[in-house]
Amino acid sequence: MINILEHLRNTMDTFRRSEQKVGNYVLKNPNEVIHMRIVDLATEAHVSEPTVVRFCRALGCDGFQDFKLRLAQVLATDISFAQFSMNDGDTVAEFSRSIFDSTIGGLLQVRDKLETPKLQEAIHLLTNANRVEFYGFGASGAVAVDAQHKFFRLQMSTAAYSDPHMQNMSAVTLKPGDVVVAISQTGRTKSLMQSVQLAKEVGAHVIGLCPSGSPLADMVTLPLFMDVPEDTEIYTPMSSRIAHLVVIDVLAVGVAKMRGPKLIEHLQVVKRSLQGLRLPDRLR
Repeated sequence: MINILEHLRNTMDTFRRSEQKVGNYVLKNPNEVIHMRIVDLATEAHVSEPTVVRFCRALGCDGFQDFKLRLAQVLATDISFAQFSMNDGDTVAEFSRSIFDSTIGGLLQVRDKLETPKLQEAIHLLTNANRVEFYGFGASGAVAVDAQHKFFRLQMSTAAYSDPHMQNMSAVTLKPGDVVVAISQTGRTKSLMQSVQLAKEVGAHVIGLCPSGSPLADMVTLPLFMDVPEDTEIYTPMSSRIAHLVVIDVLAVGVAKMRGPKLIEHLQVVKRSLQGLRLPDRLR
């Protein structure tokens, strides 16, 4: 059974403007829609009842009842969250809930589509690398810095670069067995792809956190697909950044487990070294 909400998100651009009004309301209020009559949905979406019927058929449903049945089946799995959308009249409570739901939905989509064998291979490459370099630009650059912070604590030689000149210089100084983690929300950044090509030419492995079907995914030696639906509207939150951070956490935990008990002792020493930088907890 096709996920009707995911299908709606992917195809709504092909709908008529009036049908898009229905689609936006459904994405924002899926739990309410399954209890509505057709006249209720038409009223809330500010369209006619025939428009609702056309909307349902555009999604491949036989009618409104069939649409509600498919929607209920998706919601029953507890893995469907509306994509972020915002109207000028939305309250703080409404748009904050929408942002949280959209982010949770994106995380679950990435989790369910990640391939365990590829994760295992990535963890193996990182564990055995002499150097690990993280490349990214913009919001992905912030993810690269966070990744470097996590991995250098694992007693690894790591660096993070968000400047194209530094990335290129880093890439050409790598050696076979070293690893680059290339992070990109679009998978289409030219400068990043140039650096990845240089790293591959010297024999380094390149793990890509990027969308499937993107040029970067085709270029790297090991892609980890990050398919988070986002558009270019001004208010759209960058939930892909959160998904990238979580996958970095997964990789870091995997490397820590493979490095064994000695690393745990080291991490405990690191934690103790930070205690003097913090105020003590208040006595209760």
